[in-house]
Amino acid sequence: MSGALINIGFGNFVSAGRVIAVINPDSMPMRRLREDAKEGGRMVDATQGRKTRSLIVMDSNHLILSALQAETVSQRMRQEGGDEER
Repeated sequence: MSGALINIGFGNFVSAGRVIAVINPDSMPMRRLREDAKEGGRMVDATQGRKTRSLIVMDSNHLILSALQAETVSQRMRQEGGDEER
């Protein structure tokens, strides 16, 4: 799964092998994580102006904002991993 690209919405993709976590952005600790990433220049907004529904933490310490639900991104990662195992 390391070379697989996962669609995170609106024609944006991330490398599945570099994803550390896909999390819900609604809790206060996640809001702080988002602010820290923004201040540090490590935030990538891939929402195209829509509401942020998931945060994707990368191994490079970048934080990617997606308009897709965390469950949807996770499901796409599992599907992509299953396709490579065949």
